[in-house]
Amino acid sequence: MRNGEQGSRSALLRVAAALALLLPLLAGCSGNGSGSDAHGVITLRFQSLAWQKESVDATKTLVEEWNATHPAVQVQYVQGSWDTVHDQLLTAFEGGEAPDVIHDASDDLADFAYGGYLADLSGALPERLKDAIPARSWQTTTFGKGVYGVPFLQEPRVLIANTKILKASGVRISTPEHPWTWPEFRQVAKELSGNGRYGVAWPLKEPVSVTLNLALSAGGRLFTRDGEGRAKVEFTAGDAVVPDTVNAQVNTDRSAARTTLGMGGSDTLPGFFAGKYAMVPLGFSYRQQIVQQAPPGFAWTVLPAPAGSAGLDQGVSPQTLSVAQDSRHKKEAAEFIDFLLSPAHMVRLAKGDWMLPTGTEALKDPSLHTVEDGWATGAALAPHLRSAPAQSVRGYPEWKDKVATPALQEYYSGAIDTAELKKRLVEDGNRVLARYRR
Repeated sequence: MRNGEQGSRSALLRVAAALALLLPLLAGCSGNGSGSDAHGVITLRFQSLAWQKESVDATKTLVEEWNATHPAVQVQYVQGSWDTVHDQLLTAFEGGEAPDVIHDASDDLADFAYGGYLADLSGALPERLKDAIPARSWQTTTFGKGVYGVPFLQEPRVLIANTKILKASGVRISTPEHPWTWPEFRQVAKELSGNGRYGVAWPLKEPVSVTLNLALSAGGRLFTRDGEGRAKVEFTAGDAVVPDTVNAQVNTDRSAARTTLGMGGSDTLPGFFAGKYAMVPLGFSYRQQIVQQAPPGFAWTVLPAPAGSAGLDQGVSPQTLSVAQDSRHKKEAAEFIDFLLSPAHMVRLAKGDWMLPTGTEALKDPSLHTVEDGWATGAALAPHLRSAPAQSVRGYPEWKDKVATPALQEYYSGAIDTAELKKRLVEDGNRVLARYRR
């Protein structure tokens, strides 16, 4: 043996010896940063996306309550952000550093589930939790034959209306029992317009989920599946109802403010408070900002979104809790999720986020059925919430960013017509989705 080879062998032996000493230490750690300490205490990392103070406080308090009663399994709260969660999680998954328990939204789970990054919770959850949440909600986190998240908070889209303007106009007031139809909503918006005021302000900086989810009321789904279960885009008459209504309000009736098309929901509130807009379609949780920011004496009410051939149905992408596939403590992680989502705890989380719980028992809580702040209207819409059309479509994020968002923005501004919108969504969209079928 040559001197160089002998030196290399000696070096390898030294490395092997060092690894032998390290292995017992490494055995107590997992790739995602969780594990057991010298006393056998398991630490779970829980990444939460709660961001409003009430929501953060409610979540952290529940973590503290768990830790106080489960000395052998401690949960470490990690703050995440909705703005960066997808890319951050993808990096964490690929680097083996994902949290054990992951807070996300159901429309962000498909690629992670199909990519093998999330644990299938089908056999890991207790029957209590399975039975507490209706099947229509479980559909939002079911991909193939597995369940990759627990849906726990949901947010219908509603109309927030200026009560004074609404009553002075003499229009029929929409209710969950007798909602406006889409044609009636268009007419009401015209009647509420005039003298420098618009009947409605559509904040459509992110137009895709709004359009697709409200389209369910008119029977639109946009995404269908072929005989082999592969997703494809089809644009039907039902899919056209919502975009055609918005386009007509902006470009024909002049009852919707063109300037708000590039705004987020929060951006429209100053104009709403000033009486510039009579109504604003917003997510249910925006009520918290209105309560906090409305000027003294400002009266507002919550109305259901318009109804179509499918009634008040609309798509939602619930907030979810998942377990990383790499977690070494999936059983304990599932037990923590079960604790976090008991009916009473689910109510606390829902009220902290000003949203609705998915659990049927939690939804019965009297505090979620008060007229004040529109809780009763939201609760009445809960049975009509369905899985968002794009929920399980692989490639949806790319389709949304590269095809649907620019196409809808141009259509709503009047730059393209319905035929061009359909062509882009279908032809360009199916080219994108085809890459994810391979």
